Amino acid sequence: MNTQQKEFVHIIKRFYRKNRRDLPWRKTTNPYKILVSEVMLQQTQVSRVEKKYPEFLHAFPTMRSLAKAPTADVLRVWQGMGYNRRALALKKAAEAIVSKYKGKVPNDPALLEKLPGIGPYTARAISTFAFDQPEVFIETNIRRVYIHHFFSLGYPTSKLVHDTEIMLLIETTLDKKNPREWYWALMDYGAHLSKQAKNPNRKSAHYVRQSKFKGSNREVRGKILKLLTERRIVTESTLTKSIPHDNLAPNLIALEHEGFIQKHGKTYTIKN
Repeated sequence: MNTQQKEFVHIIKRFYRKNRRDLPWRKTTNPYKILVSEVMLQQTQVSRVEKKYPEFLHAFPTMRSLAKAPTADVLRVWQGMGYNRRALALKKAAEAIVSKYKGKVPNDPALLEKLPGIGPYTARAISTFAFDQPEVFIETNIRRVYIHHFFSLGYPTSKLVHDTEIMLLIETTLDKKNPREWYWALMDYGAHLSKQAKNPNRKSAHYVRQSKFKGSNREVRGKILKLLTERRIVTESTLTKSIPHDNLAPNLIALEHEGFIQKHGKTYTIKN
């Protein structure tokens, strides 16, 4: 590492010693619990996951209990988290782990990526946080930290930063002896920077503003699944009255195609 990179490491570690967050998934190295937390944290605020995480683990304390659980029960417990496809993928991942790996989460990112709902980042985060393996990965808080420290002063304002540039710095500065805690430190510092008025991530070539939830297809899908998990069986007419939206029919078709629900004549149920 050069002098700038060494100073960066010093800044991050010093901040972490004084400001580390006390998060429940940091108190375990249980691979199943880490898997649950990482899937929950995809596109979701930490504060929301903090509330739902213990509730979910209370309902499904083990990999096998989640794999065996009815889909309707999983979606019911997941309510309030949004992006319900993550819940379905998490259950399918649990089923695959039970059938292929005897209920044990593999520590190889390549194998993890083959599981439903597990992409490159999540696979490497699980490997690091569950098994303390020095994997190289990036997410929004980590990206924010590196852009703030290495691509602010002296970097052309009109030029966007690509993740390939950041990944080289992540690999260089990675604490290979204690990768788990190093990434926690990066994420905590990134969360701190997110409170500033100017978001460093806007300089990223991968920056995308999240679309509005109100009136979106995501809202319609969420309402459909909430109604079905509450009532088990719902008629077309009830859905139409309860969820008056122009895109109701296309969303019902999409949910059926994705394996969330199934149609029986003029009624719908959650698919198990």
